[in-house]
Amino acid sequence: MANILVVDDEMGIRELLSEILSDEGHAIQLAENAQQAREARAGGAPDLVLLDIWMPDTDGVTLLKEWQRDGLLTMPVIMMSGHATIDTAVEATRIGALNFLEKPIALQKLLKAVQQGLTRAQETVRAPALAPRPVAAAQPEEAPNAGFNQPNPAAAIAVRGGATIAGADNHMFNLSFDLPLREARDAFERMYFEHHLGREGGSMTRVAEKTGLERTHLYRKLKQLGVEPGKLAKKGV
Repeated sequence: MANILVVDDEMGIRELLSEILSDEGHAIQLAENAQQAREARAGGAPDLVLLDIWMPDTDGVTLLKEWQRDGLLTMPVIMMSGHATIDTAVEATRIGALNFLEKPIALQKLLKAVQQGLTRAQETVRAPALAPRPVAAAQPEEAPNAGFNQPNPAAAIAVRGGATIAGADNHMFNLSFDLPLREARDAFERMYFEHHLGREGGSMTRVAEKTGLERTHLYRKLKQLGVEPGKLAKKGV
């Protein structure tokens, strides 16, 4: 699930996009003008923004420039308009917009553009999110009463600035507490699903049962996180 901000002064457009994207499993935040969009962005960066160009108070391109100038353009932005010229679309792309959708927006074009934007966001955060792996787990020395303190295979050990988590195959995953919350959440979810896929031999049916997710939601979540069940199953983890 992604957090998507929809900015459009037309109520019908906001409601339509909200309904479509909510059905896809995303959390939607709505803004009807640039000021509301500024306030939403001040509360934290969404995973993706759908931004209308023509609005009564401040147009979308000007808002895009503001975010770029202030270092707030840290998320993919898809511009929307039913009246914009090619020059306007090119200018928005030059400033930092990822894509441009012409109204009325076709359903498949919308979903494709959103998926591309979320994939781009995941690729951006994936590199710092996880430390290199696998790393063999150090075997603790036998100690008195060791039988009462055996480490849980999926336990997390807190370390300075982060945590080390042992997966089903005894591979060690490192998670930094210095990451922004959204990136840390995605990193943990990636480790969580890889752990269960490893334990269940890549069986999507059993992983769905273990995690309490419907198979369609599970497939969408794994795709969003960049987890490939087939590769994990081939490795026999």
